Amino acid sequence: MGREVLSAARERGDEVVLAVSRSGRGEFDGVEIEPASEFGALLEAREPEAAIDFTVPEASVDYVDACAEAGVPAVVGTTGFDDADLAALRDASARIPILKAANFARGVQGLLEVVRAAVEALPGYDVEVTETHHNGKRDAPSGTANRVLDAIDEARAVEGERVHGREGEAPRESGEIGVHARRAGDITGEHEVLLADNHEELRLTHRAESRGVFAAGALDAADWIAGHVPGWYDFSDVLADSST
Repeated sequence: MGREVLSAARERGDEVVLAVSRSGRGEFDGVEIEPASEFGALLEAREPEAAIDFTVPEASVDYVDACAEAGVPAVVGTTGFDDADLAALRDASARIPILKAANFARGVQGLLEVVRAAVEALPGYDVEVTETHHNGKRDAPSGTANRVLDAIDEARAVEGERVHGREGEAPRESGEIGVHARRAGDITGEHEVLLADNHEELRLTHRAESRGVFAAGALDAADWIAGHVPGWYDFSDVLADSST
């Protein structure tokens, strides 16, 4: 994702003033990659308008803390945080604006809205959520799948029991939500919500054909968050502004 963001930034004419990696120095698409250990000092010296993070939770918390120290807004696309990590990010949002999103595809925001409407329109229908990603993805279910599950709970006004996969004697219980994560090949990302009952089924699907869609959304978020007051923001805030 870091490489996707750098390529997308070049294509749209955005200036990249620094890029870091825990792997050390290097170069990509004309941009020097510098050690992650120098991130705080680089923020102070280069004064970017915003920083974009696609890493892993433990690194992300450190990057956001450095952004808070330097007063640089942060866009976080990392997923897989535990409660302590999220609390640390929330604390940092008191000092800088932080925009955290599980997915920066505009179509996923549309999917969330449609899922809420469908669940409200079909009370009592069984719901199953399936997500598919490349074989190197670390967290399961995906951050996007968890956001879809939250949207289902919001529409039902009750938290449904999430059953991850099925094995052996496992009859479906009323109100539960089946959750299935698949990892294979180089699949960018696919999410499907199945609602079924009354001799019918409804399937809602989003499929990302390229990681470039996430990079473009993250850059839109970085443009948007620059200059905002400290606080906690979501990608839906960016799209709400762009639609007015």
